[in-house]
Amino acid sequence: MPASNRAASRSHPRTALRVAVLADSDTRWKWGALTARRLAPEPHLTGFLLRGRATPTARQLGEVGVRADRLSEVTCAQFLAEIEREKYDVVVLALVGGAVQAVLHGVRALWPEPAGRPVLVTGYVGVVYEKLADGLLLRHGADLVLANSRYDAGRFRAVYAGVGADAAAVTQTALPFLDGAAYEKAGSRAHTVVFAVQPSVPESRADRSYLLERAARHARLHPEREVLIKLRSRPGEHTTHLEEQPYQRLAERIPGGLPANCRLVYGNMGEVLDGTDLLVTVSSTAALESLHRGIPTAVLTDLGVREVLGNHHFLGSGCLASWDQLDAGLLPQGDPEWLADQGVTGASGASGASGASGASGASGASGGEDPFTDARARLGELLDLPVLPAVAPYYTQVTAPGYLPGILARHHLAPDGTPLPGAVRESGGESRLRRWLRSHLREAARGAYRHGVQRVAPMIRRMGEL
Repeated sequence: MPASNRAASRSHPRTALRVAVLADSDTRWKWGALTARRLAPEPHLTGFLLRGRATPTARQLGEVGVRADRLSEVTCAQFLAEIEREKYDVVVLALVGGAVQAVLHGVRALWPEPAGRPVLVTGYVGVVYEKLADGLLLRHGADLVLANSRYDAGRFRAVYAGVGADAAAVTQTALPFLDGAAYEKAGSRAHTVVFAVQPSVPESRADRSYLLERAARHARLHPEREVLIKLRSRPGEHTTHLEEQPYQRLAERIPGGLPANCRLVYGNMGEVLDGTDLLVTVSSTAALESLHRGIPTAVLTDLGVREVLGNHHFLGSGCLASWDQLDAGLLPQGDPEWLADQGVTGASGASGASGASGASGASGASGGEDPFTDARARLGELLDLPVLPAVAPYYTQVTAPGYLPGILARHHLAPDGTPLPGAVRESGGESRLRRWLRSHLREAARGAYRHGVQRVAPMIRRMGEL
């Protein structure tokens, strides 16, 4: 698109923007789609799922509850061909760092000089407690790198400054799903405890069994309470992280089974929080959603406060507690200063909309302000430019010659960001039967992979310990 036409088409950048969201899991799709709607009211939203091990199922997408005008599954090379052909205004990359880096280099290969390309936006789906430098440098080169809080924005800029990279793209926002009705304990309402589990934290079978048994014990000690084990996925499904020891299978091994007032549940987290009186987790982002509403929230210390668990992120939050303390009646409350630094308002900032479906107007880091105001302003400035500069990631063949080519190759891109031969396959010339066979073979391969992760790999490890 010529620069003059591009500028004319964006004379009203706040309405009817064409936005593409590329995501690689159910949670990142939720973050990417909701972020797009915070940045651009009522966009023409087209969704793409990056083909891989964590590609969400239809059930997972339905549970997230965020829909697009169109949603399809693509490879990295196919997505690059799509954005070159369709001329989107904004592209939101809701991906792991390596995939973001691949798309950035692919875009640079498409538009090596200043041009009328889409604005590139990326960020994190939740708490950033590991691989801070690695993840951030893989995201460098996007036009907007969204930080979910004042605390994160400071850390992000420090990482970029530490390697001499431009930090201008770092923009403070908030998690787009921090929303929902403020918590109000009603006298006639049943006391409901929700244990929000995570697919990979903790990792070992013993630790996960311990946490599940403690939740069941809490239910036995408090028969007047309902204890819900909030699950992320069904066996065989994958989310952002691998889950080798699903709680569903661990629950089957509890002697006598779960008590009557303790059960496994699925569903949208925002809807589950609507009926929650105490949220318990190891380090899930659900803790921030809960704290935003003013719900008593416990971050477990039973397995220690350790970086590998991610609960160290909550130091100073006032929420660190053990199952023993919860059994004794403790209802932890978040520290206001810590909450403000994390972009969480507490009960006073929650709105009346559901966290999954609210598309605009979420309250922000302080005083009820909209935390996406600065990001929308920055996006508007970029959209008003006649051309955008060429993408300039920190990682190049000069700065990371032993690292970057491998990252790009995993997404079938050459070291210069161009697709490798055969990477882009158009299905338009295929018969319906051939497309059906390709789809089912791909799903069968995913099923075999998931079976290997959840069944075969743990068995081999146990045999190796004999």
